[in-house]
Amino acid sequence: MAIPMIAVTNASTCLTDAQVEAVLPALQKQVTDDFRAYWDLDCTLVFGARNQQLAKGWWQIVVLDNPDQAGVLGYHEISSQGTPLGKVFAKLDISNETPWTVTLSHELLEMLADPWTNWCAVAIDNQIYALEVADPVEADELGYEIDGVRVSDFITPAWFEPTEADRLDFKHRLSKQLEIAPGGYISVLDPRKGWIQLTAEGEGGPKAVVGSRRWRRKFGRNLRKASAAG
Repeated sequence: MAIPMIAVTNASTCLTDAQVEAVLPALQKQVTDDFRAYWDLDCTLVFGARNQQLAKGWWQIVVLDNPDQAGVLGYHEISSQGTPLGKVFAKLDISNETPWTVTLSHELLEMLADPWTNWCAVAIDNQIYALEVADPVEADELGYEIDGVRVSDFITPAWFEPTEADRLDFKHRLSKQLEIAPGGYISVLDPRKGWIQLTAEGEGGPKAVVGSRRWRRKFGRNLRKASAAG
């Protein structure tokens, strides 16, 4: 797959364009220096004006105020143009006193790993897991700083099964395959129930959905609604 061009657009009222644009170098560094080393994935981030017409094939992440699904800090889906589209709800992050940059980093990494929200991994326990690379370590306190910008931790392919990777997650928070840190979760395919969410507390624990940065996988495709790029 060619390295995608991703436009990050500010459509919020709680952040200025300058504030959003200022964090892009740190996010680019995370992808190119940290994430690529384990997932062999990269991108080019560009700040895009709100009403700018994107070139064909470009991906987009839009920073917005309030979520279109209650309590959701961010998610990504497929735009009406058929390209990956991420949404970050910064006003809710700010009101929750959680860093919006972690949400932006989270959605960026998961969009790179699973651009069509339909890629999965068979793990060491022979179960099918959604390729959600930030969810098991999504708690804000598990993130880390790059040039003063707080970003999300992420798991490596070794989280699913043993590989040559030297860690299960980038910041060494986890000690065994399929471990979920407190505040994290993962979607797994149950033959009887469909997609279910596992947490550190077990199936469907209280932290599985509330404040989650990703929710699309728990809905069937017939309930998803493609958005136009902003």
